[in-house]
Amino acid sequence: MAESTGFTRRHFLTVATAVTGVAGLTGAAVPFVASFRPSARAQALGAPVEVDVSKIEPGAMLRVEWRGRPIYVLHRTDRMLQLLERVVGQLRDPASEESNQPSYAQNEYRSIRPNILVVEGVCTHLACAPMPRFEVAPADLGPDWVGGFYCPCHGSKFDLAGRVFAGVPAPTNLTVPPYRFLNDTTILIGSDTGNT
Repeated sequence: MAESTGFTRRHFLTVATAVTGVAGLTGAAVPFVASFRPSARAQALGAPVEVDVSKIEPGAMLRVEWRGRPIYVLHRTDRMLQLLERVVGQLRDPASEESNQPSYAQNEYRSIRPNILVVEGVCTHLACAPMPRFEVAPADLGPDWVGGFYCPCHGSKFDLAGRVFAGVPAPTNLTVPPYRFLNDTTILIGSDTGNT
């Protein structure tokens, strides 16, 4: 006897198989798609870093890490700021036209506020770590040295604004990361939202 044109057993099995297949595919796809999200450690490495600059004495520098890179925060003295003018003729890119920094740091100080310098502590030649050498005229750097950063790997020199000297292997100035002041004493490295 022929069945009526209603819901047949074959139709039921087809629908049940399709529903089971979709549920299985969804169950397999959710963990697969979730695996593309960065880990908590990776998210923390890219997160902005707050620095209290009120605790940095004038003439001193603080090292912090942001995105796995060393960041130098230097509290420049008035004397350090005056010395910046003395080396302009010896620099490869004194106006920071070929270097990497936000527009608000493309000035003679390479910073938002003249006394606070924020740069990546990574030489632009081969990514070595330049050493802070703030003393004037040390025996190993010569009588014309007025302070700055020195990369011992290949001899690149940078002034107290992270600007590269001419005639050294490093091609550009030290990179200025995005940053902003949250208030008079705190900067946020890794975010420049709100800077003008």
